[in-house]
This record gives sequence, structure tokens and C-alpha cells, in this order.
Amino acid sequence: MTEQPARRLLLVHAHPDDESINNGTTMARYAAEGAGVTLVTCTLGEEGEVIPSDLAHLAPDRENTLGAHRIGELAQAMKELGVTDHRFLGGPGRYRDSGMMGLATNRSGFWGVDLDEAAADLVAVIREVRPQVLVTYDENGGYGHPDHIQAHRVALRAADLAAEPAFRRDLGAAHRIAKVYYNRVPRSVAEERFEVLRGALGHLPWAEAAVIADVPGVVDDAAVTTKIEAGPYGAAKAAAMRAHATQVAVLEPWFALSNNLAQPLFADEYYELVRGEPGAAAGQLEDDLFAGLPSSAPAEESALPEENA
Repeated sequence: MTEQPARRLLLVHAHPDDESINNGTTMARYAAEGAGVTLVTCTLGEEGEVIPSDLAHLAPDRENTLGAHRIGELAQAMKELGVTDHRFLGGPGRYRDSGMMGLATNRSGFWGVDLDEAAADLVAVIREVRPQVLVTYDENGGYGHPDHIQAHRVALRAADLAAEPAFRRDLGAAHRIAKVYYNRVPRSVAEERFEVLRGALGHLPWAEAAVIADVPGVVDDAAVTTKIEAGPYGAAKAAAMRAHATQVAVLEPWFALSNNLAQPLFADEYYELVRGEPGAAAGQLEDDLFAGLPSSAPAEESALPEENA
């Protein structure tokens, strides 16, 4: 097996730009520290709305070439974060963006695919990369988008299947992921930042602010287990978000999506550990997704024993 970094992180997202908005700081930090950072994006985001007027022709109701364009945006964002291993689930275009909940396209998009079929594509990645840590959305996809919900389902199903020695031996040796996290934002942090935002609106190109309910993954502070501070990596996150120009307009420390509602750019990133053992004392936040894991865990040693034939 090819030698891999001792620490290996896998992130599963629904569309290009989700990774930068949710995890840009985290990805930049671990890439800079020499950890293996693998991003799997489930769709090309073909159904997204387009912000710049000079790119409006890419939209799904016109040329329908937005997905191909967003491949380039994602590649540029990954350069900003220093991440070299970024993939589309099953290959580019294998699963199409479903659009928002309730649209007719849902059934033909990622939302409507067979769960185990999509999970098998991710199992292949897990068994190749052999990550100790997985980051994805909660069971509501953070805010209810069907592709985000499906990404959650696929990520957890694949984590389970990858650990089963009898499942698809052609995809590689079994591997168990030690820790699984959901993307989160503590409610107190969201409230504080939105209060500052409301005072800054008169100086921004956006007349109105979003509301806390528009922010994916906001939870009571007690649910948050882990904080990754921005440090020197917050600027890389903003640059990565800016690379997704069809979807995101950035004016640090704020940004807006196609609805032109301003919201905070959360440079510090937060998580909830949902599988695995915490690496901090009770009542304390982890400051490292790998906290509590062995300091060196070569991929060759992380395989589970094969079952007898």
C-alpha cells in the first residue's frame, strides 16, 4: 500500500462551495500541517443560482453548463486551501444536483439515487484513503436541502459498510473510521455575530441580513464538542469562498448567497462529535479533530482483520 500521512481527514459535501463555507479553515489548517485531507463532493451543483450577471448564461434554464463551470471554481478553492485530493462521488457528473426540496428534479437527482449504490462509491474512497476522521452534515443536512440530507445518509452508510470485511472486498480491505463529526455553529456565536452584522448593514452592498435560521447547523452551545480556531487560516477560507464566484459574494467578514442576504463568515469552525471517543476533558472543547487518537496511525495498520472465507 502507498505510504500515507499519519493523520487523514475525509469530508463529504453535497455541492461545490459547501466545503469552503463550512470547513475552509479546518481544511487549510490540516493541509498546512501535512495531514491527508480528502474532499468528496457528491454533485456538481448544476441547479445552483448564479450571482454574477455576466455568468447568468450558465444557469440550468439557459445553457445548463453551470456544473462544468463549478468544477473549475472548486479546483481554485482547493488551491486556496492547499488541498490536493478532491474528488466527485463516482466521478464528475455521476450524481446530479437535486435542486431544493420539492422540485420535480429531485427524483432524477442525487436525492433519488439508491443509497447503497452511492455509498459503495464512497466506500471505495474510504478504503483507499483510510481516514481516522469523517466530517459531514447532520441528519437534516444542516438546513434541509435534499442533497445535504442524502450526503449525510451516504456518508454514514459508507462508514458502516467500509468497516464490514465481507462487504465488496473488491473495493479494498475493511477500514473503520474512528471519529465522525457534524458541522455546527454554536447559537451564542451566531447571535453575537448577527448582532454585529445588523449594525454594519449600512456600510455593506446588501441591504438586508439573513436570520440565524438560514445558517446551517446552528445548535445550542452544549451540543458543540470541538472548535477549530481560524488563526492564520481564516484568510484562506475567505479566499476559497471567493473562488466560488457563481454562488458566493464575499466582503470579509461577511458574505451573501444569491438571495443577497448578508450573513457572517464564520472563520472559527465548530463541530459535534457523534461517533468516537472525545479527546478533551468533560466540559472542555477539543481543539483538534484528531484529539485522543494515536499520534501516528499508518494506513497499513488501520485495516480490520478479514473474515475467514
